[in-house]
Amino acid sequence: MRSLIRTLERATLRDIALVCLADALVGASFGAISVSGGLPLWVPVALSVLVFAGGSQFAAVGVVLSGGGALAAVATGLVLNARLLPFGFTVADALDGPWWRRVIGAQLITDESAAFALQQSEPRRRRAAFWLCGTALFVVWNVAVLLGSVAGGLIGDTDALGLDAAFPAVLLALVLPSLTDRRTRTAALVGAVVAVAATPFVPAGLPVLLALVGLLFAGRPAAGSEGAAVSAGSEESAGPAGSAGSAGSERSAQPAGSGTRKADPTQVEEKEAVR
Repeated sequence: MRSLIRTLERATLRDIALVCLADALVGASFGAISVSGGLPLWVPVALSVLVFAGGSQFAAVGVVLSGGGALAAVATGLVLNARLLPFGFTVADALDGPWWRRVIGAQLITDESAAFALQQSEPRRRRAAFWLCGTALFVVWNVAVLLGSVAGGLIGDTDALGLDAAFPAVLLALVLPSLTDRRTRTAALVGAVVAVAATPFVPAGLPVLLALVGLLFAGRPAAGSEGAAVSAGSEESAGPAGSAGSAGSERSAQPAGSGTRKADPTQVEEKEAVR
């Protein structure tokens, strides 16, 4: 661990520490809400150790606490965790080594650990950032969830502290960065409308899964739009220059003596005198 710390810059270490502090607060709220909602203490603790994905943990527990079944909770968590699949490809070089090291590293893949790894340009620092951030988050998150679960059993009503806002706050934080794309916004809006409309008619947990219908309305980027734009831009840029060049070539193609000449006055007088 000391070698990993010495490999990274001080600014990166500071940012990792701040992320761990923020995740500790979220983890404590997750444990408190889970236990105060009626779940046994071992449920949030086991979820944190085995799943270790804050967004999917919040979503799965939210489905269960609202009356949904275990299958709906698992499916909701899997849908949210699907975003980690491409993360695995992007940080694969940081997980080199024997198979058991790759298995441990796969458990540590989170939004934060992948982000810090991708910020580093050198392979050595990339590995250090991933393992340091992933390990620190795993320890901090699980300790915070345990403490929050114990506190949730003592507090009882966590809604009085506003901890119930942690569920939508975490999910909103996961969604907001993706809404900059127009197609993603369309899919999210359609999915939200479908989920809200289906809520009074289907069991808890299913509206989240029905929201996947919004993906059908995301559409595909036009295949020839970029190529058409590039060709149009090239034609526009070449148009004025080409016309000017053709005009210049026409001018240069004219013979030097083809222009109209003015008669010399002295030569005219000499001719008249001869006549």
